[in-house]
Amino acid sequence: MIRFAHLADCHLGGWREPKLKELNNKSFCYVIDYSIKEKVDFVLIAGDLFNTALPDMDSLQLCIKELKRLKDNKIPVYFIAGSHDFSPSGKTMLSIIEHAGLGVNVSKGEVVDNKLKLKIFVDEKTGVKITGILGKRGGLDVNYYEDLLREPLEKEEGYKIFMFHCALNEFKPKGFESLEGMNVSFFPKNFNYYAGGHVHVLQKNSLELYPNIVYPGPVFPNSFSELEKLNHGSFVIVDNNEIKHVPVKFHETVSFRLNCEDKSTEQVNKELEELLKDDVKDCIVTIKLTGTLSSGKPSEIKFIEISEELLEKGAFVVLKNTSQLKNKEFEEIKIKNENIENVEEALIKEHLGQQELDIAQETIQKLMHTLSTEKYEGEKTTDYEKRVIEDVERMLID
Repeated sequence: MIRFAHLADCHLGGWREPKLKELNNKSFCYVIDYSIKEKVDFVLIAGDLFNTALPDMDSLQLCIKELKRLKDNKIPVYFIAGSHDFSPSGKTMLSIIEHAGLGVNVSKGEVVDNKLKLKIFVDEKTGVKITGILGKRGGLDVNYYEDLLREPLEKEEGYKIFMFHCALNEFKPKGFESLEGMNVSFFPKNFNYYAGGHVHVLQKNSLELYPNIVYPGPVFPNSFSELEKLNHGSFVIVDNNEIKHVPVKFHETVSFRLNCEDKSTEQVNKELEELLKDDVKDCIVTIKLTGTLSSGKPSEIKFIEISEELLEKGAFVVLKNTSQLKNKEFEEIKIKNENIENVEEALIKEHLGQQELDIAQETIQKLMHTLSTEKYEGEKTTDYEKRVIEDVERMLID
């Protein structure tokens, strides 16, 4: 009987918003608590433990503290680097974690006749054999798979786990079509479990000779859109071949989407005020506005007032997204010219016509070029800034 936890995409340190950063940490601690309580034999972390190869000190301290709790309970940790915490230089906190005896990086091997021969790690308690390949940004890890010696891995007997951190072309979910992916055929066949990461979805798939290809989902959503889609985090417990996705949820997520197409800011503000009627107590609230306003500017929308009232009603945190909100006075322009100077000229003409500005087009172009001036070799930053400011002042006076 084998029982283990499989998690991925923890992205510790990824959130800047203080409450969500703390909630991300709390979610990670919950997974560790759960694993100890369930007395799992070992824990798999399939990439992106951290959001960067060199995380902030608070995230690092929290991680080390929690991994030490696992070690104190005699629960080993096996991990691979993900596209976020991988570093080409090797200067990554994952190396420090391994050297401290708090985890084992199973993505190791050697080159034999221009082929990659992966090392297999054997869990001392269960005899489970574990190996894997790290993840790189932009699908650059494909080279490892193309050069992989699969036959020795496939001939290994016993319960085997292969860890990976990439999207799979056969199982890309809707909305992930443009994500760089790998074909399952690149994986070694006949493993008992394929522990995935990188794609922030909950999935369990199987193909002939490739059973139990599992994505656990992120431990906590890592972006605004993920909060909308997933609402909460998750991980996986595998108990004697039974695979169970375990939710990690401390707060409900309430998402509001408002199409502002051909609406004035006054209309948008009235519709946003309707949000105040909903019960948002202890909830994460996301507000997304899209479309082109018929009049007014996005800055005239009363986000601050609405957010404050929602927080007074007990909302845990309020997030807004206006990346797809535009106003007609400054609507995005389609430019056909390929020459950068022509593009600049067309943009200036278009926007100058939309704004009541008493300034010549030629002056604007000169300002743009002056502000893009580069530093001289050996020039001090203060001298560079002074030079640019003097050039701009001289131009405006002339």
